[in-house]
Amino acid sequence: ILINEATLNTITLTLTHGVLDDKSIMSIELLDRSQESGYARQNGLNITNQRARKFTKQDFEDFDIIYAMDNSNYQNIIALAENSQQKEKVKLILNESFPDKNLDVPDPYYGGDKGFENVYNMLDNACEIIAKRINTSS
Repeated sequence: ILINEATLNTITLTLTHGVLDDKSIMSIELLDRSQESGYARQNGLNITNQRARKFTKQDFEDFDIIYAMDNSNYQNIIALAENSQQKEKVKLILNESFPDKNLDVPDPYYGGDKGFENVYNMLDNACEIIAKRINTSS
């Protein structure tokens, strides 16, 4: 999840409700549309137009906060950073809910019948925390 602070007022609601189609926020994970979109629909989310893309060095310039879903992606993003300021932009999303624990968002496919529900709830909670902080600081 990438956040551009210049448009915080327009993304707060987007983060709160988990809709990732705003130009300021992009998901960089691959999704299985059948299972994921089914669960998203059950929660009132339309992710039909959500598309994955590769993270690029330009993203360090375009976004103020960059959330990685797991430690592997975190390390891959950090490896692209050219300076400490860029590295400071990168955070693990579950550190919002579990500060300094450096937890990975689990793969929902290995979570049994509740895999997608559990991952959705984890990310929804983290996004609520992010949205509250943004609303407080703006």
